[in-house]
Amino acid sequence: MARETTKKLTEGKPMSLILGFSLPLLVGMLFQQFYSLVDTIIVGKCLGVDALAAVGSTGAINFLIIGFCMGVCNGFAIPVAQRFGAEDFRSLRKYIANSIWLCLIFADVMTVLVSVFCRRILLIMQTPANILDQAYAYIFIIFLGIPVTYLYNMTSGIMRSLGDSRTPVYFLLLASGLNIVLDLLLIAGFGTGVEGAGYATVISQGVSGVLCLLYLIFKFPSLKIQKDEWKWDRRCVSMLCRMGIPMGLQYSITAIGSVILQTSVNSLGSDAVASMTAAQRISMFLVCPFDALGSTMATYGGQNVGAMKLDRLKSGLHSAVILGLGYSVIAFVLLFFFGQYLLLLFLSPNDTAILANARLFLLIQSVFYFTLALVNIIRFLIQGMGFSMFAVLAGVMEMIARTIVAFTLVPAVGFIGACFASPLAWIMADAFLIPAFFYVYRKLERKYQKGERL
Repeated sequence: MARETTKKLTEGKPMSLILGFSLPLLVGMLFQQFYSLVDTIIVGKCLGVDALAAVGSTGAINFLIIGFCMGVCNGFAIPVAQRFGAEDFRSLRKYIANSIWLCLIFADVMTVLVSVFCRRILLIMQTPANILDQAYAYIFIIFLGIPVTYLYNMTSGIMRSLGDSRTPVYFLLLASGLNIVLDLLLIAGFGTGVEGAGYATVISQGVSGVLCLLYLIFKFPSLKIQKDEWKWDRRCVSMLCRMGIPMGLQYSITAIGSVILQTSVNSLGSDAVASMTAAQRISMFLVCPFDALGSTMATYGGQNVGAMKLDRLKSGLHSAVILGLGYSVIAFVLLFFFGQYLLLLFLSPNDTAILANARLFLLIQSVFYFTLALVNIIRFLIQGMGFSMFAVLAGVMEMIARTIVAFTLVPAVGFIGACFASPLAWIMADAFLIPAFFYVYRKLERKYQKGERL
């Protein structure tokens, strides 16, 4: 099983295992955000504030659709991690085979549907008229790349479920460099406009996805799927859908709240959109450690549940919470003292009102970063334990919070109201997830006491 590139999270100290597994993930996420950051910097500096606002105005709908793809693939990886923990490799291969069939179906259907309706969605979101055409040009290209999004997230998810969090990062680093080169070539060199940023993103992710696929094929001969294992297996498909669809819906339901909030902010004009776009780009970069911890806990939970080592779940949760708290303090201090300088990567010093709003957005969010850390850690751990539906319910809590802000605070107090949308969403999700963890833990405990397995 090519054990030199796989890793068991069922043995050893949880703190060192979680830190060691999450660091490569963090590097990959940072570079993923880095080339997204480069997109924004080049768009803002070369094409102006309107183009920056156009790309930013698509963020919520982008998260709605692409987030679903990512969530589905992460969910598909959970049964693989559980079978790896149980050392049941035949079932593991059958899950991988059926994941491929499902990804092909989902990718084809989603690409057609969202490409047809994306302009209408932008209109429903009240995208300002002066940036509508550019927003559509950018997001249409991103949506045409949905198949490569599935390819990368499926293959990298399989690697992580086997304990290999490093290899997908290497390919992502290569793709990040390619993305930067393509950005400069297409936007600054050939003057393609915002479309160039879309093409650069899709091509780069396609390259990383193909490299991950080739690596799996040649490095893991034990994963070679036998002819009978390629058959459509209703039991495997049912389990994969129970894990994948709720995780995808979790991202999408959360994003629906973001779409509603974005619609409300769009009504404030393109300057408000530009402020939130610049601030969110910085924030997305800084919250990568929380995302890395979340992805780590999904694999950690999956492997330990598969190995029937429930006692390690609480100790792993404790270690992850300590890591999340420590980083939350560091991130707040960084933004408090240097946030205004980071925003100048996207904005001109002359855009004083936009800069002031963007800095306010960053400071308010960073005060509540620890609540976000808890959301990611606990939600993904619960998913790894096999209870993905709870992630959907947590997403509903976030959607409700952002909707309340969009319809009450933003119309009443303007941009500052939007600054409190995510913090309120994180708090509401935590209020649900913390008791939910103890509920599912006790449920698994009773199940294993009876001698049953997943």
